[in-house]
Amino acid sequence: MEERLKKALRDYIPLVLIAGLIILVDQFTKSIIRNNLALQETWMPWIWLAPYARIVHWYNTGVAFGMFQNGNLIFSILAAIVSIAIFVVYPRIPREEHIVRLATAMMLAGALGNLIDRVTIGHVTDFISIGSFAVFNVADMSITCGVGVLILGVWLQERRDRKQAEKDHPVSPADGEEKP
Repeated sequence: MEERLKKALRDYIPLVLIAGLIILVDQFTKSIIRNNLALQETWMPWIWLAPYARIVHWYNTGVAFGMFQNGNLIFSILAAIVSIAIFVVYPRIPREEHIVRLATAMMLAGALGNLIDRVTIGHVTDFISIGSFAVFNVADMSITCGVGVLILGVWLQERRDRKQAEKDHPVSPADGEEKP
């Protein structure tokens, strides 16, 4: 029993370390914004860059990039469900699937980073503004990049599987039949 518990804890170490680091960066950057900029105040030390990128103190009660406002309770519950699901599924992801494990940790970090804001201050603090795109934060980037990394990981795995299948069952391009 004790050995099984140790193995289970070892399975969670990468998830906790990666997600924990991202959550710390997310919460630290949001804290800096809340403590140094008034709501809707903008800051950019390089004026020439301001039309393209700037820091602006903003908040939302919706999801990533300001969509579906005024759903704080619903999105809090959804983030909690997703986080629990990730904890349940994570140890079942094969250890050699590093990309999928990284993506899962990134998505967990984003969900928990924004959930912390929703529970503690009633909304999510956003502050990164690029061009005319919606204002977002580190947690939003973590979710978005995590989904991108997951898609990349699945695509790479499918490529490996396809190459292995071709190696195991070669097909002649001329006649579409297996080689002897």
